Amino acid sequence: MSFVTIFENVIKVLQRYSTLFVKGTIVTLEYSAVAVAGGVVFGLLLALMRKSKFKPISFIASAYIEFVRGTPILLQLYFFYFWVAEQIPFLEEHKFWQIALALICNSAAYVSEIFRAGIEAVDHGQMEAARCLGLSESQAMFKVIIPQAVKNILPALCNEFIMMIKETSLASTFFGEEVMTRYKTINGATYLVIEPLIIIAIIYFVLTFTLSKLVAVIERRMSTSD
Repeated sequence: MSFVTIFENVIKVLQRYSTLFVKGTIVTLEYSAVAVAGGVVFGLLLALMRKSKFKPISFIASAYIEFVRGTPILLQLYFFYFWVAEQIPFLEEHKFWQIALALICNSAAYVSEIFRAGIEAVDHGQMEAARCLGLSESQAMFKVIIPQAVKNILPALCNEFIMMIKETSLASTFFGEEVMTRYKTINGATYLVIEPLIIIAIIYFVLTFTLSKLVAVIERRMSTSD
């Protein structure tokens, strides 16, 4: 097949199925946003648990992080889709949340390490100064240390969002309605393989490239403010 034919087919696919691509892109961004937002909350909890002086809590957090980081995200998606959904009636009827929760639990393991590195990067004197002002250790952590850590790790969190956009493609295994699932729909209707993939590659590139440039701007502004 010539490049001219492929180009013509790409235009035809875009004209006929543009709505599907737009909807798929929106769902991809929804998965990514929910996964990272939930991952930030759960990841912060894991980071604090890992730094806990109570060894069993620290061990549980460390074991969870190492297990999730040491197994494929596709395996985790299968686990949530076929087992966790059966244990929670709400999830059986909501495929979006079956997939989103798996992505949240995966993202949390990586975000927790980002938080841990950010917290450890804050000068230890900040904690001592806060304690001298009468704050308890937990108050000092949430009012002094974590706000400074968040500023340091913001670019890394943005990069996690970019990575999650690409990882949501695995949701197509379960027909999660994101961009790669739309490819299966269009491929089944048109029997075209390359043309829909080209469009989807462009969509992913535009999303990740735009966000990576935004992250670069954030990093420059933060370095300037420092």
